[in-house]
Amino acid sequence: MPFAVYALALAAFAIGTAEFIISGILPPVAADLGVSISTAGLLVSAYAVGVAIGGPLLTIITARFSQRTVLIGVMVTFSVAQVLCALAPDYGLLLVARLLSSIAHGVFFGAGSVVVAQLVPLERRGKAFSLFVGGITIANLLGLPAGTAIAVEFGWRMSFFAVAALGVIAALVIIFRLPRTQKHENSNATLGQQFRALRHQQVWLSYITIAIAMLGTMCYATYSVPLLLQVTGLTPDIVPLYLLLGGVGSVIGIWLGREATDWKPMPALIAVLMLQSVVYFIMIFTMHDEVAMAVTVFVSGIFGFAFSTPLQSRIVHAAREAPNLASALISTAFNIGIAAGAFLGALLLDAGVSYADLPGVAVVSGLVAAGTASLSWWLERLSEALVLAA
Repeated sequence: MPFAVYALALAAFAIGTAEFIISGILPPVAADLGVSISTAGLLVSAYAVGVAIGGPLLTIITARFSQRTVLIGVMVTFSVAQVLCALAPDYGLLLVARLLSSIAHGVFFGAGSVVVAQLVPLERRGKAFSLFVGGITIANLLGLPAGTAIAVEFGWRMSFFAVAALGVIAALVIIFRLPRTQKHENSNATLGQQFRALRHQQVWLSYITIAIAMLGTMCYATYSVPLLLQVTGLTPDIVPLYLLLGGVGSVIGIWLGREATDWKPMPALIAVLMLQSVVYFIMIFTMHDEVAMAVTVFVSGIFGFAFSTPLQSRIVHAAREAPNLASALISTAFNIGIAAGAFLGALLLDAGVSYADLPGVAVVSGLVAAGTASLSWWLERLSEALVLAA
């Protein structure tokens, strides 16, 4: 595997850590900047909106430039944004710095995917993409708990400085190890033709399913640290271990999702979404006990990520005439759900709902997502039956 792919995976780890880290440091950020936990949680929504909207737009604008140049520029911008986050004297400037970081995030994965495809032959692209995207998985496994632990020991601003250092290292590795010349692959399909390829119900219903599933998960996950502190009764130094448990569960969930995709993707997907609801329902009762909550956090990590691979595979297969655009919009669907979930959680908390009630939103969203996935599968089988009958 070319070393440049590992460099891009490192950059993906840094960027993924920047996205996840705010959930782990909400209480000290809110206390230091003089805002409520719910207001601090909107930093998650703002970031996701930046990825969902700014990323695709700038990806289109920068498509004519060398992707190597784009990646270097993105990582420099990202690192500067982390330093601005660390130095932000008030909530408003922290919000602006997070938005700058989020736009860099969105552009990075568009340009990075193109470069990875150019670095390896077709028969090795699956492994290369797995390694590249794996940087995000490792960020959830190690970056979030490590960043939270740094905040506990040295303050939340040092967490952003640490992420900035990762970004600088990744930028330097890309500068020295990413080849200067790559062939440029263009699609023969026009933008209009690519958008028409997305009209299939398997595509847009899958986007909807992703957004709904993420809405419930992030309504809880954004405020999971205050929940663990105030409801479960953990001390701040123990919280990173619980986040690590959730990260381990997410890695297992991604593996299970990949296996399910090769087995029976739609039945497995619907089962995973329903089990996700069951786990969050159980959490309502286990969150008051440290051991039971640890087990629930681990299991919720599994089912919180296992649904992604079957849905992504379904989208790319159904929109095979426009795989690049379809893949880019997968990130948009995820981040719409993330933004909506964090925003809904903030609204509920401001309305007087307790942290202990937030997993209830994930119960409902998991069932609704299972319903949309079931509808898509039923429509698919109905269409196949009509073709056979014709």
